[in-house]
This record gives sequence, structure tokens and C-alpha cells, in this order.
Amino acid sequence: MATRSGLKRIIMSASEIAARVSVLAPKLLEGLAPREIAEVLGAAKLRRYRAHSLLAREGDRADKLFLILEGQARTFTTTHKGEKVVIYWVPPGDPSGGRAFLSEGPMEYLLSTEVVTDSSALVWERSAILPLSKKYPRLLENALLIASGYLTAYRDLYVAANYDTAPRRVAWVLDKLAKAMGQQVDTGIALDVSNDDLASEANVTIFTVSRLMSEWQRKGLLLKSRGRVVIRSLEDLLRIAA
Repeated sequence: MATRSGLKRIIMSASEIAARVSVLAPKLLEGLAPREIAEVLGAAKLRRYRAHSLLAREGDRADKLFLILEGQARTFTTTHKGEKVVIYWVPPGDPSGGRAFLSEGPMEYLLSTEVVTDSSALVWERSAILPLSKKYPRLLENALLIASGYLTAYRDLYVAANYDTAPRRVAWVLDKLAKAMGQQVDTGIALDVSNDDLASEANVTIFTVSRLMSEWQRKGLLLKSRGRVVIRSLEDLLRIAA
């Protein structure tokens, strides 16, 4: 049965979860022994979320940690005018809600997290993940490395926003998203992303993104449809954008 948030319970065996996690090789679990991973996974609950459901809401108590198993999610903040600004995308294998690791509290989520497609995730209550992080300090170290990776990405984006041209910024975002969550199809690498999303991440106007998408499509670099981009050649796209 689904709740108002779109959450549904699903049945999946522990071995099936372990197999999926093994394929994804989450950075959060790097360096842990197999028995330690089994204990950490055993403390989580598997949940399915309908597309456009919220996993976490900005400002709410950070009482859960999420690890995406299937589908795609993204984090965003809301401006004082009510506009949604996408901060980063969360592909399968990546966690969200890392403030649940902090023992000083109560902490609040800095960002909202929503799934953009039907998705499933492992969910740890704060009361479950905190003791595990003390028992296995590598969990906290991995969480810090993941946070450092986000900071590195936004350092690069900040530099690009101030010193790169609009085409290079949009191409950089497409390259980043393609490597993080692109799906290989017959015609290239497919991304479920809208012009609004690209404009927000590249810090350009939606009109600029629309113009560049049309131009790059005419040149055969990509195929664009509503909410979807298929990149035919990342190398050629980056070269043309530069």
C-alpha cells in the first residue's frame, strides 16, 4: 500500500539486496568487510517510491539516510520566490541525507530529495545508522569523502560559471550527468533531464539551453526530446563546445 508520500513497501530478499549492492559497489560501503556490509544492510529497510515523490524535505529533521538502488533522484533547494533549484543528481549507488550521521542534533536536511523516476532505496533510521557509524568508523570516513566529492564538483562549477562560456558550462553538465547516470542506448547515451534542469545546473538561462540544444542537434551531436537527451558523442560535444 502506498502512503501519501508515494512510498510503498516491496518484498526483496536479503540476498537480492546484497546482489544489487554488490553490482553498484556504493562508495558508502567501501573498505567494509563482507560481514560488516551484511550487518549495515540488515539495519536498512527497502522502500519503493513513485516518480516525483519526496524522500526528504528541506528543513525537516534529518532522521533518515537513503541509498538509491534503482531509478534516479535529485536534491534541490527552494528560493524565497518558490522556485526549485536543482543542486545535484543522485544516481543508483549514491546516498542522500548524510546529516543523519551527525550525532549532534537535532539536525535538519539542508536540501530536499525527490525521485524523478519510479525508484527504490535502502532507508536507515538515524537511530540505526548512528550506532553503526560508531562501530564502523569507515562509514563516516566514506560519507566525508562523498561530501568532499560534491564540494569538488561545485568548486569546478563555480569556476566554470565565472570563467567558462555558456556552451562549455552546458556541455560540462551533460558530461557530468552522462558519466553519473547515463544509460547506454543504440544511438548513444540517454539522459532523462529537462532544459530547466540543465539551465539550473549550468547557471544559464533556459533560452540559452534551448538554443544550444537546437544547435547541437542540427550538428548531429545529440537528439533532444521532451525531458530526454541522447548524446551521440561526448567527445565531439565537448570539443565543439570548447
